[in-house]
Amino acid sequence: MELDNIGTKKIDNYFSNLQVSILGLGYVGLPLAFQFDKKNDINPLTGQKFFSKIIGFDIDAKRIEELNRSFDKTNELKEEEFGNIRELIFTCDSDSLEKSDIFIVSVPTPIDDSKNPDLRFLEDASILVGNSINYLSRNKINSNFRKPIVIFESTVFPGATEEVCVPLIEKYSNLEFNKDFYCGYSPERINPGDPKRKIKDIVKVTSGSCKEAANIVDKIYSIIIEAGTYMASSIKVAEAAKVIENTQRDINIALVNELAVICNKLGIDTNDVLQAAKTKWNFINFSPGLVGGHCIGVDPYYLTFKSRKLGYTPEVVLAGRKINDGMADYIVDRFILNLLKNKINITDSNILILGVSFKENCPDFRNSLVINIIKKLREFNLQLSVVDPQIDHQDFYRKYRFKVVNKISDNQKYAGIIAAVAHDEFKKFNFEDWKNIMEESCIIYDIKGFLPRNLNALRL
Repeated sequence: MELDNIGTKKIDNYFSNLQVSILGLGYVGLPLAFQFDKKNDINPLTGQKFFSKIIGFDIDAKRIEELNRSFDKTNELKEEEFGNIRELIFTCDSDSLEKSDIFIVSVPTPIDDSKNPDLRFLEDASILVGNSINYLSRNKINSNFRKPIVIFESTVFPGATEEVCVPLIEKYSNLEFNKDFYCGYSPERINPGDPKRKIKDIVKVTSGSCKEAANIVDKIYSIIIEAGTYMASSIKVAEAAKVIENTQRDINIALVNELAVICNKLGIDTNDVLQAAKTKWNFINFSPGLVGGHCIGVDPYYLTFKSRKLGYTPEVVLAGRKINDGMADYIVDRFILNLLKNKINITDSNILILGVSFKENCPDFRNSLVINIIKKLREFNLQLSVVDPQIDHQDFYRKYRFKVVNKISDNQKYAGIIAAVAHDEFKKFNFEDWKNIMEESCIIYDIKGFLPRNLNALRL
């Protein structure tokens, strides 16, 4: 059924008493669920609320328990914000999904050990949605017009929604795609730890599996996104836009990382060079560093995976990945070399590492390259003390069997310090604070360039 044949008024009438379910309550799904609840106003055409119920669903029972007592371990939402909830419900009960009109899938899409897409969570979510809309069809809950719409926000390779997810939904629902249910894709653009760019402030790319679906999906997001929406011409275009956004950043950072290696060999400070260069009006401002997390360090592999399937090996993208993935080894090699130059006994020397999350002021340590630094340093039998006030220490220990503490010890001096993550807690230290924990020949490696310059630290 084409939009032109049903009219704008009918589209607007669709947006009354909708049940929306968000599957996956991480950095993407939780703020999204809150924004739906916050913007659940009255549709002026019908006099009814846009959404009758908003279901926040996650398979992690511990996560649901924490959210139901107003605690968000991602730090994206504060405790007081939970007090403003209206129609939002947190649950790990899949039966709660069965009356939903809109399903939004925001589950993790990592890479495996071979750096290929790991779609297990996405496939499981598609099966769950298929079973839920099968219930809808059996019980004839939806009218002829209000067919369920499944919107994916998880990062995928171009084509994955229609090639991987749709067949699973069809199989488990016994319904026909674009006849009995629709799909959409709207890539997430969450920036963890950024208080200035919340979900409402970032333009949302939208798309749908047909013209009608595209208009409905765009309307859904236009209700909750204050910055506005951009309707892509197809689902595949929207999927490609997502991976290209982060691939572009990855390549630019790789270039600056390579320039940092060159500047180090030249004996000049990379950040000084960049400060001078960016006075040109069209210079693109990027900084060297470790590229981790669940987006920039992952998304390019989704693009290269699909490209190779189509018979083309992308050289520039893979070259950028190789440089960025190799920065941890480069940092450790340079650090160890300078310890030796300072005649510091490598074995059993006390080394302090500041931060293990993938970025500053964020508790997420997924794909953090600081972990690679720790692993390589342990091969030298160094005594490592790792401090990070942001992460969940128990989660980190369960995964890596390595202890992390909240604060820098007051009664320990270090032969070496690696300032890996620029958390605000570390920025509060002044020159004297740092000198008090340094041995006389201490080597400091300031990866993020935030320590006082008069410490004469190594920098990228």
